[in-house]
Amino acid sequence: MRRGLARFLTGIMTLTLVAGLTGCGGSKSANGVEKVRLMVWSPSEDQSKDNGEWLQTMCKSFANQHPEWDITFVYGVADEATAADQVSQDPDASADVFMYANDRITNLIDAKAIARFGGKYKDAIESTNSKELLDSLRVNNDIYGVPFTTNTWYMFYNKSVFSDDDVKNLDTMLKKGTVSFPLVNSWYLPAFYLGNGCTLFGNKNDESKGVDFGGEKAVDATNYVIDLAANPNFKIDADGSALAGLRDGSVSAMFTGSWDANAIKETLGDKMGVTSLPTFTVNGTKKQMLAYAGSKAIGVNSHSEHMEQAVALAVYLGSMEAQKAHYEMRNVIPCNTELLKDPKISADALVVAQNNTFNNTSILQPFVAAMTNCWTPVENMGKGIRNKSVTHDNAKEQTEAMNAAMNSNGIN
Repeated sequence: MRRGLARFLTGIMTLTLVAGLTGCGGSKSANGVEKVRLMVWSPSEDQSKDNGEWLQTMCKSFANQHPEWDITFVYGVADEATAADQVSQDPDASADVFMYANDRITNLIDAKAIARFGGKYKDAIESTNSKELLDSLRVNNDIYGVPFTTNTWYMFYNKSVFSDDDVKNLDTMLKKGTVSFPLVNSWYLPAFYLGNGCTLFGNKNDESKGVDFGGEKAVDATNYVIDLAANPNFKIDADGSALAGLRDGSVSAMFTGSWDANAIKETLGDKMGVTSLPTFTVNGTKKQMLAYAGSKAIGVNSHSEHMEQAVALAVYLGSMEAQKAHYEMRNVIPCNTELLKDPKISADALVVAQNNTFNNTSILQPFVAAMTNCWTPVENMGKGIRNKSVTHDNAKEQTEAMNAAMNSNGIN
């Protein structure tokens, strides 16, 4: 998950003690009920009253379903990136159950800070999620979390400007309306390189294969993006400019994810269209834009003193019941395969677009350690194209420099 530095700096840990939610009124000494204290971290939106206090509601439901445990919940605020980093750094001082983005899985495993799911719990996870989604949380055939949503980006557009056919190809769209794209954001720009045949670690999390963002295919992608940036109907999205453009009519399409869906819906109303990524044309040949895709999951701290209860809670928070509530309260797109059969959910264009993107117009974002070397060189390429310091004349040189930097750890 990469949406700029702000995403990594938000969600500073703010622990809030709340009253205990108990499965029954007795104590262990009175009737054998086991007392348990579980610390649970989530983004603030999951705990806000405006969103129905999803986390507190689900934890209370879980406690009611387990009268054999007298559970006191301690809630902490941390987004999926911050939580994973904190747990990796100091698992003993971290939550028992937390939400994390799957691109942090290597750090968590290396820190021996995340539990594997086995037995009936692993069976339950595998039976209600697609193989592609499970692969985002699987290392050496072990599963390290309960997925609760896919994480990727796609395209929103004004249906009064673009038809269903128009949005199938980016170049067609640029002849009819204005398109905004986060060119200098390295979570988005690789879509053109990946679509033209470039690879990251074999696109299979094989660190030994390195990055292949070089050669003619990569240079052609660079040249395409140079022309794209020079198109008067193309706008570079930065600091909310695309959403502002949708509001004033200067932008007719933008690329983002479910986190902006409500704001876009408020802006466009019934004119809002949403779909998976379009194709683009390189040297007369259609290519498919490919987004990075991953998942967000419920993880369990391997240092938890209440492992049985923590694992059970994690599975419940990622269950069909909890995902349905997450969707209804916060518009978090579900991934549970049974829930996706629900007629109301399967008819939601946003759900369709996100899942079609995950399944058809994306690659699994690599979560090997060397991926950290890839963000800055791509960002610099986007900035160079924006600033016109990367040109057709030096595209080959600049592309090969980007590729070399992506394959370097900054030391060698």
